[in-house]
Amino acid sequence: MNTVKSLTNLQMQLLKSFNFDVPEEQLEEIKTLLGNYFASKATAEMDKLWIENNWSQDTMNKWANEHLRIEKY
Repeated sequence: MNTVKSLTNLQMQLLKSFNFDVPEEQLEEIKTLLGNYFASKATAEMDKLWIENNWSQDTMNKWANEHLRIEKY
């Protein structure tokens, strides 16, 4: 069954803002700008969590070596 989703406020704004065709080069630049914007927001949030939780490189190393898989027999 197909479900119809409403557009988000961001999607609506982008549709209004870009109600015209742009050259492929500009489209790629816009996609890069949007990607960089959201990557920056994610990085800022991780930096905030890092400080709030007093994480360190040792924390990251510990997480990298954890085995979280559950084996089913």
